[in-house]
Amino acid sequence: MIRQVKRPLLSRHRRLAFLGLQASAFALLVAQALPAAAQTNKEEQAGGNVDEIEQIVVTARKRSETLQSVPFSVNAMTESMLRDRGAQNLEDVALNVAGFTIQNLGPGQSQVAMRGVSAGQIVRDQPGVKEQVGIYLDESPISLSLFTPDLDFFDTNRIEVLRGPQGTLFGSGSLSGTVRYITNKPNFEEFQMVAEATGNVIDHGDVGGSLKAAFNIPVNEVFAVRAVAYATRYGGFINAVQPGGSTFGRPNVKKDVNDGVRYGGRLSAEIRVNDQLTIRPRVVYQKVEIDGFNRVDLYNILANPFTTTRPKVTLGKRDQFTQLEEQFTDEFLLADAEVTWEGDAIGFKSISSFTNREVLQVRDGTQLTGSITFQVFGAPEEIVTLDSPLFDRTNVDMFTEEARFYSTDPSAKLQWALGVFYSNINRRYGQTLFVDGFEDLMRDLGVLDIDTRGILAPKDVLFFSDIPYDFEQFAVFGEGTYSLTDRFDVTAGFRWYDFNETRVLNFDGIFADQTIGQPGKTSTDGFSPRVILSYEVTDDIQLNAQVSKGFRLGGINDPLNVPLCSPQDLVTFGNRPSFKDEKLWNYEIGAKTELFGGRATFNIAAFWEQIKNLQATVDAGTCSSRIIFNIPDARSIGTEVELTVRPTSEWSFALSASYTDSELRSTITSTDLSGNTSVVAGIQKGNRLPTVPRFQAAATLSYETSVSRDWDGFFVATLQHVGSRFTQIGDQAPGFGVVDLTAIPFGDPDRTTFVFDPKLPSYQIGNLRFGVRNEDGWEVSLWINNIWDERARLALDRERGTLARVGFLTNQPRTFGITFRAER
Repeated sequence: MIRQVKRPLLSRHRRLAFLGLQASAFALLVAQALPAAAQTNKEEQAGGNVDEIEQIVVTARKRSETLQSVPFSVNAMTESMLRDRGAQNLEDVALNVAGFTIQNLGPGQSQVAMRGVSAGQIVRDQPGVKEQVGIYLDESPISLSLFTPDLDFFDTNRIEVLRGPQGTLFGSGSLSGTVRYITNKPNFEEFQMVAEATGNVIDHGDVGGSLKAAFNIPVNEVFAVRAVAYATRYGGFINAVQPGGSTFGRPNVKKDVNDGVRYGGRLSAEIRVNDQLTIRPRVVYQKVEIDGFNRVDLYNILANPFTTTRPKVTLGKRDQFTQLEEQFTDEFLLADAEVTWEGDAIGFKSISSFTNREVLQVRDGTQLTGSITFQVFGAPEEIVTLDSPLFDRTNVDMFTEEARFYSTDPSAKLQWALGVFYSNINRRYGQTLFVDGFEDLMRDLGVLDIDTRGILAPKDVLFFSDIPYDFEQFAVFGEGTYSLTDRFDVTAGFRWYDFNETRVLNFDGIFADQTIGQPGKTSTDGFSPRVILSYEVTDDIQLNAQVSKGFRLGGINDPLNVPLCSPQDLVTFGNRPSFKDEKLWNYEIGAKTELFGGRATFNIAAFWEQIKNLQATVDAGTCSSRIIFNIPDARSIGTEVELTVRPTSEWSFALSASYTDSELRSTITSTDLSGNTSVVAGIQKGNRLPTVPRFQAAATLSYETSVSRDWDGFFVATLQHVGSRFTQIGDQAPGFGVVDLTAIPFGDPDRTTFVFDPKLPSYQIGNLRFGVRNEDGWEVSLWINNIWDERARLALDRERGTLARVGFLTNQPRTFGITFRAER
């Protein structure tokens, strides 16, 4: 029997006020700490020449405006800023942006969170779980829960990070924020060519590099084309310890097994039919192929230093144990078309997109399979150590259409947009666990006369699943901003949505609860509003306040692997066929200021987010399954600060920091078979929300000066700090970091427990880039990423709870590189 204990939300006004006071004090300190900028202002009045901070134009509200004028918390980084700060993927971007975190879950797999709102690690076998942060490539949605596309930043105009719910304009998946890749469009001004070549070497690892090129061709006054192509080789840095022959005597070590490649390109065109009508078709393709995973094993049931009847194996600080080669491939194809018509007062835009995604992951499931066959069947070593590749497949076809009308007169008091959105997603997910020779060996050794064949599972396939999903969504949205005075604006928006999900379950094999052709469905609809007040106190100070609602669609849980479950786990985790929509109310105040005549900007936001029905990922104990629990109440309170200073034309400094206090406000308990009550999977009031740090900060110092008549020299130093985190809510449960070695005593371990710390410690990363560039577009730079070779623990990796394997995913070691770039 499961019962939910819902406790009242205690007032946190004092904490929110304290955060606001801290932020105000920090602002005063900043003002006092800029004497150089003040002196610079005096020098300019005397005739000096000092550049102001570059104004970045964004489209966070689906219309062009400067970053400082957007009345809510937004960050934008241009391609040159990304390059200077050593950002090579979206995870690196998150390290430079306050309130934005990404948990690395392996190549091509990352979980995005914003403002501390996270429900825990989503894994491959949870295809029905939706994302909390929406990801867009320009106007096309490309989000896919766990598999956030790791697109190359080359020829990207900027990355926009929109904090807080963006449900009115960007819909489901934007519960706590939205990330947008904004690419460079074809232009009619001139022929352009950009080429870039990079080489790098990884300390303790392999070599890598990339070749990239972009061309812009204005064919005539009506037609222009932009083409981008790139190829990257990733050097590996993880070593795989493998059995050294049939007797498993001396281990065999394969070096740098997580190397791989990424290649792809974009081809876009712009057709100006007339002065009002423009058509932009585009095709984007990318393929990622990785040969292994950035996992470090702490404990593996098949290779550890505790065994007494098998050879002891001690793994190094960047080692893992595998018996077969692992791989990850991700093929991404997007075809979209944007049609824009603009009149004097009204415009119309249609964005049609089709996405095809094929993801294949091959994992070594030997420790998982071996732990089951040893525990359930009492199988000997010959069977326990049979190679067990687990094939994990995801195929997605997604069609979306958005059509909206909007205002085009920038001088009008009312700026508005009104539109509709439709999406249809066909997602097919499946797993195959193939253990060659299992059935015959079980019979030959007299363990069990077993027939592994099922209705869908052929011989020696111990687990098989095939689950087709169909997601369909329709929405109507609108947002308008009205200028009550020259300084006071009011924005109001809404989104109404209707969602339907259907699914067919096919589970087979001796490890599964056989389910063939079982249909399931869920549906929901809802309304998400947003109201923003913006007041310009002076030309340099803007105050903002916002109330908004975000949502994440619910879904259907997969059934438990009943043959593997203990009776207690069947009671605790069973009878949860579906999970509800997750909803969030966001209350936010903020300020944006320009200081010293545009030489500095200081932006601050404080927020309080109330979450209902948080969709928490829970490991279902011995069942080797994962399901979603709805936690009635959770909340996140925090502050974000961003400071940019350009005291002279040569020096600039940027600081981005956030403090977030996010925690559960409800407890879920279970009554065991003996009548005792206990907390389920760490879901207890006061526990932290997982994957996100309390404190995160990044600082960048840049310097550029002339070194000759034609060349400028530059250097950029970046320091990033990420606070401690947990991977899942259950990692905070008492005793979670203790592995009971007597539960599956394979190899007769010489102790009863293995102890590890499930809390991911804080870490700091430093990057340095320096080089020369000229006005003709040539640039040469040397760079070092992860200067002091920090070995961060990015996420906990576990198998069958923690009984079969415990490890963590880690970052790339210190890397030295050189980049050549030419723009013509």
